Amino acid sequence: MSIAIQTPPRAAHLPWVHAQPVVAFLGGAATGRPPGHDHQSKARVAAGLAELLGYDYVGDYAALGPTHRPVYLVPRDTLTQAEALRLGVRGPADLFGGVVPQPFVATKLITHPAVGAAPPPAGWSAAFCHAVRGAVLPGCSCFSAADLRRAATRLLHRGAVRLKDPGGVGGLGQWVVRDGAELERVLGELDPLAIELHGLVAEANLRDVSTMSVGQVRVGEWLASYYGSQRLTRNREGQEVYGGSDLVVVRGGFDALLQRELPSPVRLGIEQALTYHHAAIEFFPGFHASRANYDVAQGLDESGRWRSGVLEQSWRIGGASGAELVALQALRDDPERRLVHASTHEVHGGAEIPAGAMPLYDGVDAEVGRLTKYAFAQTHVDN
Repeated sequence: MSIAIQTPPRAAHLPWVHAQPVVAFLGGAATGRPPGHDHQSKARVAAGLAELLGYDYVGDYAALGPTHRPVYLVPRDTLTQAEALRLGVRGPADLFGGVVPQPFVATKLITHPAVGAAPPPAGWSAAFCHAVRGAVLPGCSCFSAADLRRAATRLLHRGAVRLKDPGGVGGLGQWVVRDGAELERVLGELDPLAIELHGLVAEANLRDVSTMSVGQVRVGEWLASYYGSQRLTRNREGQEVYGGSDLVVVRGGFDALLQRELPSPVRLGIEQALTYHHAAIEFFPGFHASRANYDVAQGLDESGRWRSGVLEQSWRIGGASGAELVALQALRDDPERRLVHASTHEVHGGAEIPAGAMPLYDGVDAEVGRLTKYAFAQTHVDN
């Protein structure tokens, strides 16, 4: 999803580089409707990041007028290099999120090689796909309905296939097909022009699957890395959607994470995420991120073989960012602490927010109904 950017005029002649920055949330163009739960909860995290940094929080970037102070941005979506240039983002110290050379780089498309006659978008990196091939599940990215039909049919010989909207979030925009008839039914529901414009992913489907989260955040002087697991819940439509994350967060970089005693599946998931992360740095010039999160699926394929692979990347504020924030706050408050357990919770139908938790949203959203979201840091654990 792209962001409609309105760049306020800057008093560029002033010595603003010496002024204290302000924090602004870049939430996209106004719709004329009250902001929903996603916007409000991410804006709450942005305000928390301002408190962590000791900066003033000014709210939505779109409402920010001329200022002589630099702006630390919290964009809802990953920025392109062109957007970052317009917004004054020079590097990872200027935002909570990431910057990519082209919009498609921020989507699920890059996880798998492009196949078929229809060409991938300009800037596609076959070298990236080759570098991560051992760290992801079998799959492909297609840019026409005909290519998708042929590629998915080949994958079906190995078992069930998951079709994925490259921009889908929270488990939405996905379809599992088990045979040719189901594939044709789903293809009949999809817009061929949308496939040509945005692509579609076909990937081997796993059963008895769990999803790991592996990530790193750098905000000001604080750097933390983590692994954890995601929880699913059901929305009011009965669909399985993201229900929160449970993270083990350590002070420092990925090396600090790998120095810990870890179960073999967890260590493998972290190593696969690092393969993906380093390949993005190498093969997408100009990419940088102060917030990087990778989803790693682990489960059984149709033959009963256990598999593990990176599903996608998130170089923007996300569902786990509330947990990332409260973990950074705990590390700031106790300089000797090396580890924090942190979690986010999304409860459809509403729930009481526990004492000591950070509220992120508690209300009735126009699209999903009653919803409660909060983050919690547990610090009485072994370092």
